[in-house]
Parts: sequence; structure tokens; C-alpha cells
Amino acid sequence: MKNWDSDTKLSNNFSLKEFEKSFVAKRKNIDNCVYERKVFKNLQGLCENIVQPVRDYFKIPFSPNSGYRSLNLNRYIGSADTSQHVLGQAVDLEIARVDNEELFNFIKDELNFDQVILEYYDGVNSSSGWVHVSYVSKKDNRNRAMTFDGTNYRIVED
Repeated sequence: MKNWDSDTKLSNNFSLKEFEKSFVAKRKNIDNCVYERKVFKNLQGLCENIVQPVRDYFKIPFSPNSGYRSLNLNRYIGSADTSQHVLGQAVDLEIARVDNEELFNFIKDELNFDQVILEYYDGVNSSSGWVHVSYVSKKDNRNRAMTFDGTNYRIVED
């Protein structure tokens, strides 16, 4: 039993519904609702410290590409059981009219994060790829920035 519904706000501009949304889960009839209080609290922290500040900075409405993933959904798409998406600590973002590299650099340079990864960005098409970002807690974040080209991860130094 959960003490919130999908319309519950996680931050000023974001609701739980946006983080539970998954077209794959819907198509495959996989329950992708948040039931654990810890996961709900993690999503609140992620929104308050990462997603909402991104929205406030760019001033462009957006919804996450991929937020929370139930363990069943995460396994179905072939991701590791240790994915921070399962814990409510990670989100994949793209913002219309914002270069994904610019989004990545804003998070890397201005926010306190656990990991930020510019994934599948080709350096030519500004909308290629997406930005994966996670948040654990102010004291436990690693502030690790990386790129991923589909094969290799590369640490980005300041």
C-alpha cells in the first residue's frame, strides 16, 4: 500500500506520474508504480536537486525520457538490477531546443550529482543521445561525469 498517488508532486513542476510513465511497461502490461517509501523519497531528492533546477535554469517544460523503473521493467529492457533507476535515483533527460551537451555541461558544472553521463551523443546532431543523471544525497554523491558512445565510457575531467 502506498501513501501517495501518481498525481503527487515531487517538485514544483514534476509529478510522480511523469517518473512512473513507461511506454514499454504499458505495452507489456508491467506494473511500473512506486510502492516503496524510500524510492518515493529518492525521487523527491532527484527532482528537488537535479530535475527542478534544470527546469528552472532552461525555462523550458519537459518530461523525463525514463525515470523510475520497477525491477521487472528494468529486467525486461535488459538493464542491470543495480540500475539507479530501480532505486528512484536516476533519470534520463532531453529538452527540446537544448543541445544535449549543453544540458550535460550545466549539470556537471552547476549541480551536485552522483553521476551524469552524456550517452550516445555524436557531436554533430545536438539532439543525438540523451543525458542520464543520478542523485543519491548531498554527502554521498560522487560527482562523476562521463560520456558513453555505446561501447566505451570515458571520464570527463574538469
